[in-house]
Amino acid sequence: MVTGTARLPPGPSLVWSGTMRCLPRWSGAETVGENARNIRLFWELLAGLTIIRLYLAASVPLTPDEAYYWVWSRNLQPGYLDHPFMVALWVRVGTWIVGDTTLGVRLLGPLSVLPGSWALYHAARRLLPGSPWPQSGLRAALLLNATLMLGLGAATMTPDTPLLFFITLFLYTLSRAIDPELTARAALPWWIGSGLLLGLAFDSKYTAVLIGLGLGGAVLTTKRLRQQPGPWLALPGLFVAMSPVIVWNARHHWASFIRQGGRTGDWHPARALQFMGELIGGQIGLATPLVFILFVIGLWVCVRRNWLLAWLALVPTAVFVAHAFGDRVQPNWPAVIYPVLAIAALEAGWRIRWPVVSGLVITMIVCIQAIFSPLHLVPHRDPVLRLTGGWDEFARKVALQAKAQGATALAAEDYGLASRLAFTQNILPVIGTDPRWDLFRLPATAMAKTVVIEEQRHGREGQKAATSCREVRGQAIRCYAVHEPDFVTGVRLPERS
Repeated sequence: MVTGTARLPPGPSLVWSGTMRCLPRWSGAETVGENARNIRLFWELLAGLTIIRLYLAASVPLTPDEAYYWVWSRNLQPGYLDHPFMVALWVRVGTWIVGDTTLGVRLLGPLSVLPGSWALYHAARRLLPGSPWPQSGLRAALLLNATLMLGLGAATMTPDTPLLFFITLFLYTLSRAIDPELTARAALPWWIGSGLLLGLAFDSKYTAVLIGLGLGGAVLTTKRLRQQPGPWLALPGLFVAMSPVIVWNARHHWASFIRQGGRTGDWHPARALQFMGELIGGQIGLATPLVFILFVIGLWVCVRRNWLLAWLALVPTAVFVAHAFGDRVQPNWPAVIYPVLAIAALEAGWRIRWPVVSGLVITMIVCIQAIFSPLHLVPHRDPVLRLTGGWDEFARKVALQAKAQGATALAAEDYGLASRLAFTQNILPVIGTDPRWDLFRLPATAMAKTVVIEEQRHGREGQKAATSCREVRGQAIRCYAVHEPDFVTGVRLPERS
């Protein structure tokens, strides 16, 4: 139901009905105590979601990529081939607290949602100044928490996890920096903080630069901001925060920048329709359908009414749409603009009750399936099972077989397979043979006697290869060629403590 496209001014007669009955509702007649109670109920809900996410983080086995980031965390450095360093630092902190466990790898993900939601709550109240207090902040935080991207993503550890955290903090400091009631001098610390936080977001994932470009466009096209010293003095803080990644790239022949920047040259217009459909479909899935609709409508309204939010969201959106004309856009890439869209969605004045309910229900269904697998889906229809299922038994089996054959190590070229084997078993050390490991400060091995494991592909198994499969409930998920012992050189991966 549409409550109006124009923003409603706050006042004693205002009634807002845009949440679930069990969530906050306000009217001008409500007392301060009732508002405080509703805010408390919201944070209690968020605390409950955090507990569920922590349980999910501890229960679902690691994906190969998460094990790869765990390997990073055992060899901290300012940059890596695939991403900046922040995800490795978060994993290192989590495993320092609770050990080299699945929960340790993911610990900071669920915990970061609490301060991130607090930051988004306050950012929305200031970036939507005409909305009634405190509805705008609670509604924005509810929408973001109702997305599958945050609901499930916060229980895993990927570069998107710290990225979303620092983007929400950046939106808070930015909302303080642009406050028209502050003098240019009083706003200066908030601008510098915004630059530092945007730099930390860049240290999490390179897509944060798109938010920076959007902010630059907003500053250059807004006279009041353009004439302030704050936006310009924020640039040194931004580059200071980004400098570890830049220096690492400079010392490694710009390897990571070239790898990520090389994607911009792809051009396959004949497949643009397919890629665009995948981009839209991925966002419908990760945002959940009704929340996605609110995101789109809110962005459209912001183009006419909230130029700052429009800039922050449209620049990344335009880049992703343009990329879809040349290559596939991974579903998680647009996650960088989800906090912005959660605020922008409120500009339309639509109810969020059913989008929030549906998003939370969808997320809960996915979580239940991930933990308990009540629906015995075939592996190719269950992406969580396909990535996480059967690793413990498989790794232990191939390690024991290799040791019985006289091998002194396991070897794998695929980075995810090698990392998962290193995290899962301590029977034999694991050697990575992919050239990417040369960018790590890890010990090289000289002609170790190893069993080589690789994903089974037709025509590539070789005469000396056996087959071993990851299985769940007796059903093969994925099979691997296991070659007889041979002498292999590579890099020795760290072992679990």
